[in-house]
Amino acid sequence: MKKIFLLTISFFGVAQLQAQNITDALRFSQEDINGTARFSAMSGAFGALGGDLSAIGINPASSAIFANNQAGATLSNFNTQNNSNYFGSKTDNTNIDFDANQAGGVFIFKDSESKWNKFALAINYDNTKNLDNSIYSAGVNSNSVANYFTSYANGIPLGNLNTISYDQLFYDEQQAYLGYNAFVINPATDNNNETNYFSNVPAGANYYQESSLESTGFNGKLSFNGSAQYSDVLSIGINLNSHFVDYRQSTSFYEENDFTPTTTDYSVNRLVFKNDLYTYGNGFSFQIGTIIKPSNDIRLGFAYQSPTWLTLYDELSQRIAAVSGNVDGELTADIVDPQLTIIYEPYKLQTPSKYSGSFAYIFGKRGLISFDYSLKDYNNIKLNPNTDFAGTNNYISNVLKASSEYRVGAEYKIKEWSLRGGYRFEESPYENGKTIGDLYGLSTGLGYNFGNTKLDVAYSYSKRNYNNQFFSQGLTDYSNIYEIRNNISVTLLFEL
Repeated sequence: MKKIFLLTISFFGVAQLQAQNITDALRFSQEDINGTARFSAMSGAFGALGGDLSAIGINPASSAIFANNQAGATLSNFNTQNNSNYFGSKTDNTNIDFDANQAGGVFIFKDSESKWNKFALAINYDNTKNLDNSIYSAGVNSNSVANYFTSYANGIPLGNLNTISYDQLFYDEQQAYLGYNAFVINPATDNNNETNYFSNVPAGANYYQESSLESTGFNGKLSFNGSAQYSDVLSIGINLNSHFVDYRQSTSFYEENDFTPTTTDYSVNRLVFKNDLYTYGNGFSFQIGTIIKPSNDIRLGFAYQSPTWLTLYDELSQRIAAVSGNVDGELTADIVDPQLTIIYEPYKLQTPSKYSGSFAYIFGKRGLISFDYSLKDYNNIKLNPNTDFAGTNNYISNVLKASSEYRVGAEYKIKEWSLRGGYRFEESPYENGKTIGDLYGLSTGLGYNFGNTKLDVAYSYSKRNYNNQFFSQGLTDYSNIYEIRNNISVTLLFEL
């Protein structure tokens, strides 16, 4: 009998059935308050204000509010702290990174002889969601990860795992294949028609488990904008948006038990299961919006953001190793080879549309206060082709809901200085309000006007609770995560 059981087949091919789930769909459907420092300092409450490069991504009419040509770029520091509670065991982990998350410019064309007295063309890039993260959870469970593999394996003929090449297996068969070839599970008999499997991890033991997740990536949006202003009262605009997705996630799940076998069977004492996911793709959306100025003090904004139609590609590498409980073999620290790399067929993701309404009150040249409300119905998320994702789409429509977001921002000017602050609240996208909780955020910042150059600095804070579920079936336990995000942004703007 081998001391360490390693999966020994390497494969590089195209999987026949998708394994994407609701977590993947939400990852690319949500946005953060990233952008210029002024935008971040006021919690993104710019739908009725305009006059900011990142505001163009909220309301396309914003570019018509600019008085002059402008260009700018933003550098941000992202600090994410995750406090985990897994069966009473508490751990924490922090991720820190820097990113150039915004760059753009707007060009203004004025016509004093027409009531359509101003036209604007703009291009702006915003990192709409920073996906860099690090989560670590550890604790003692009464449920083993072996149940993950048996949940997929039961019902699958053993002959499928013994005689069919890996590239012809469906996703559930591939997961069964992993557990079977690492000796984590065994069939009840050696008959190729056998469809029942049992765990080689002893029942009734205490299972110490560690789960770690490291991710990097972003959701990016490049907006091509055009707008016009009528008699200094009405501004209208449109965005054509190109979206970019680049996401890498590495997870490692380690388990050991305190069972000491007295026989020479395959009773598993320790195992490690690693997954590396790479998702990339691109997509398209459009936005239309208007800003109305009924008086010098009041501005109203309305905007519609279409669904984003994404084409995504997934690559998944999986490695597993197990050690029998009656030998002294050790798990390697990093299992590099052998490995399985699964390349999925391209698939489509349609994110929900969003409706926004905004109000702003301007205190002359001294200051302003602004309020934004938006509604996004997350149960309209769709994965396609539906023939492959019918179950996932049905689940999404049942557990997700429409989510409201409220943003309040204020600015006060003292000569060349601008003082800013904001508040943000976003409802959970889940009906139960617990899988992902409500988000609360505060922000502040200041700016200095040098004349043709402006320097802005912002600090934003947000907190949210959510459940980090390790596996979609079999072992469906999760750690409770309390996430805190602290972001610092610096923007340099030039009037041209």
